[in-house]
Amino acid sequence: MHRALILVALPCLAFTPVLAQDPTKVAAKQCKVAFENEYVRVLHWTVSAHEKTPLHEHPALVTVSLSAGKTRFTTPDGKTREAETKAGQAMWSDPEKHSSEDLGGKPGEVIQVELKKRPAAAMTTIPASEDSVKVDPKHYKVEFQNDRVRVLRIKYGPKEKSVMHSHPANVAVFLADGQSKFTLADGKTSEATFKAGEAQWADKEKHLPENLAVKTFELILVELK
Repeated sequence: MHRALILVALPCLAFTPVLAQDPTKVAAKQCKVAFENEYVRVLHWTVSAHEKTPLHEHPALVTVSLSAGKTRFTTPDGKTREAETKAGQAMWSDPEKHSSEDLGGKPGEVIQVELKKRPAAAMTTIPASEDSVKVDPKHYKVEFQNDRVRVLRIKYGPKEKSVMHSHPANVAVFLADGQSKFTLADGKTSEATFKAGEAQWADKEKHLPENLAVKTFELILVELK
C-alpha cells in the first residue's frame, strides 16, 4: 500500500462539485478539507459538546466516526432523526441537506469521504483471485458495499502479515497509530507510519502488507467502484 498522502486541499479545481451550502463554508469552524482530488473530497469534522452546525448539504458519502457520539439531524422540511455512533463505525449516506446538533455531551470527531466523479474501470477493476477479502479473510472484512464503494475493516494483530493481494483506488481512514511494511509485486519494499485520524488516498496497487508494530493496527478502507 504505497499510499500518497495529499496535504493540500484543491477547492478551485473545475471538477469540484458546486454545493449551495458547502459545509466547509457555512461550518468552517467545525469542518475542514483533509484532501481532495478528482474522485473524492475528504472532510475532517470536529464538533464540541452540544454544538450545532447550520444547514448544509453533502453528495453521497461514507462517514467514519473517530469517536462515539449521538447527533440530531434536521432536514429543511423540519423532520428530525437521531443517530448514535460508535468509535470506528463506518456508514453510508445518500445525498442530503441537513443541520445537526451534538447530543452526546462530549467532543466528536469524524472523517467523511464525499464521492465525486466515478473513476475509470482501469482504476477500480482487480482480478477476483487478488481480492483481499477472498485471499485474506482473517484481516479483511466487508462492512458494506453498494454501486459506488466497498468499505472494508482491516485489522492486523502485532507483527502479523498478509498475503499478496490487490486493492482498487481507495481512501484509508486510520483508527490507530501504526507502522507497516509493504512488499510490491516486483519485490520492492517500503515502510510507512500512520497516525490515528489520518485519511490518505492510494491508487490501485498490488502488495503484501505487514504490521511492524507490537500493537494492533486497524483502519477503514473505502474502495471506489
